[in-house]
Amino acid sequence: MKRLRCPKCDNFITFDETKYNPGQILVFQCAECGKEFSIRLGVSKLRRQQDDADAATEAEKEAVGHIVVIENVFHYKQVLPLQMGDNIIGRYMKGSKCNTPIRTNDPSIDMNHCVINVSRNKKGQLKYILRDGPSYTGTFVDNVILKDNEQRMIENDTLFTIGATSIILKTEE
Repeated sequence: MKRLRCPKCDNFITFDETKYNPGQILVFQCAECGKEFSIRLGVSKLRRQQDDADAATEAEKEAVGHIVVIENVFHYKQVLPLQMGDNIIGRYMKGSKCNTPIRTNDPSIDMNHCVINVSRNKKGQLKYILRDGPSYTGTFVDNVILKDNEQRMIENDTLFTIGATSIILKTEE
């Protein structure tokens, strides 16, 4: 079974790809918004070349850690990579500025909830600084809410909370 996302509303559409031949074009209509769209089964040569280029680019990126997202109410876990610079963490919404999106149903997470800035100190070691978005529900570190414009240095295994979701920082060093 394959799952597709509607390009308009992001609703999932499921179908059995074994019933169709590679190269065949399938047309779908979203039950949620009525949008019609088509896909071609199989992988084109151009797509393979793009995937190879993307894999090379990903390998060149410096590994700077990741966050483990655990939705407390919904019992769902995600692992999201971090990059150098600002990692804007928030609820996934198509077209948002968030570069570290959490796919969640938690309504208490803003689209741009908090930011982890990854940089190097004078000794060349990675440092992680957390700040609130600003968000409506706040960002909590060790059960203490971050104030407006407050920045907190965090390290490996630091637990912080946004909405009903807990996040654990995992560093590379």
